Amino acid sequence: MSSFSAIIPCYHDEDKLADLLGQLRNLPHNLFQGALEIIVVDGADSPLCRNICHRYDARWIAGEPCRGGQLLSGAALAQGDTLWFLHADTRLPSDPLKAMGRALAQGAVGGYFRFRFDAPRAWPALLLEPAIAFRCRFGIPYGDQGLFMTRQAYAEAGGHSPWPLFEEVSLVRGLRRIGRFLPLREPVFIDPRRWHHDGWWRRTWANRNLALAFARGVAPERLAARYRSKTI
Repeated sequence: MSSFSAIIPCYHDEDKLADLLGQLRNLPHNLFQGALEIIVVDGADSPLCRNICHRYDARWIAGEPCRGGQLLSGAALAQGDTLWFLHADTRLPSDPLKAMGRALAQGAVGGYFRFRFDAPRAWPALLLEPAIAFRCRFGIPYGDQGLFMTRQAYAEAGGHSPWPLFEEVSLVRGLRRIGRFLPLREPVFIDPRRWHHDGWWRRTWANRNLALAFARGVAPERLAARYRSKTI
């Protein structure tokens, strides 16, 4: 039986974090009852975030506001056999622990959940979701898709890069070299607020341009500054 450590970077997103922690504490743990550790790495060193973590019996630690560094810090403290990385604004499916456990029992080193936009949805979501699924099969599933892996595979793959953006790229590539990194049928639900704010096609175009710039060798720190200018 695998134990799980959920590792969540946060930076001034306490309302969404509280909702996610409530979801995690209300999961149908089944055989995993009592085997879910929650670690929140707070890049804002916020008393409000710390209090929310205490309310939901999650471990709170302060870190620098750099997502890759926050994830590395959380992973270094995690005690679970399986590391599960979540964004604070994620909504979970009904039984994610069972879905991950099933993939690991099949010999996978890890995997990721299907990308699905949460409500309020708009018609472009119907086109973007299958396009994202196709991209993940042949490219990189990003950190908002609930990446999970065994602790051993995480170490062998080299962990996250200490970057504020695209921190999971080398990790996913390393995991795929090690073994099977499976896509799950179960979705995680992604907050669509940025797409609504910027426009669905404009936000998608901006994200693709960031990925292309990263592939050309532009520093993640420069790209993160561009990304933050588009983020609400």
